[in-house]
Amino acid sequence: MNELSLPGARAIFSTRLGGVSEGPYESLNLGILTDDEPQRVSENRRRLAAEAGLAPDRVAMGWQVHGTNLREWDSPPAPSAFAEPGTELDRVDGHLTDQPGLALMVLVADCFPVALAGEGRVAMLHCGWRGLAGGIVERAVERFEQPPAAAVGPGIGACCYEVGPEVLEAFAGMEGVSRGRMLDLRAVIARKLAAAGVERVEHLDHCTSCRPELYFSHRRDGGVTGRQAGLAVLDA
Repeated sequence: MNELSLPGARAIFSTRLGGVSEGPYESLNLGILTDDEPQRVSENRRRLAAEAGLAPDRVAMGWQVHGTNLREWDSPPAPSAFAEPGTELDRVDGHLTDQPGLALMVLVADCFPVALAGEGRVAMLHCGWRGLAGGIVERAVERFEQPPAAAVGPGIGACCYEVGPEVLEAFAGMEGVSRGRMLDLRAVIARKLAAAGVERVEHLDHCTSCRPELYFSHRRDGGVTGRQAGLAVLDA
């Protein structure tokens, strides 16, 4: 687990280490919608919460659909889909709250987890190319009175992310974010944050595809893989 400090908050980025899952999901797989055994995913989630100092029933999450919808949380989920997998989830790719100690989580396996924090408010975003092209970063920053600080976690690097012309076209207005068919989503995120007025940005600059010992990667593993997490939580 890696942790970055933000104003009045912290951003937590898990790795694949420290869990009980086996095979392609070894070991800290947090994704219940994989073919991993559900009881192992539940134990992995319990372990992550304990390591991060979080109560499992105070972790909020959604059903990610590579969109731009955001959910505001004014209280913990009841029941908690994190603590009790199988609970109905809203189809959202971003979360916001001003509640201290309420952790916002996204699951990733090449997409980027992006945390925002400032003035007693925090957000966590699931950023793949579709969400970025659709404006999820801009929509989230607009929900803060002043531009927040940001922390960008591990994701697939330009070294490994070859895309087709329709994906390159979505970012054609951004100079320097691609080389040939290789797209740099971390650079896209950085450009979008800067354009939205975000000045403080921390990066955990790891390529998930290049680091099989540390991260799950959908692209590298042909879709049969686990999920790591990004969490953002306001200090209590």
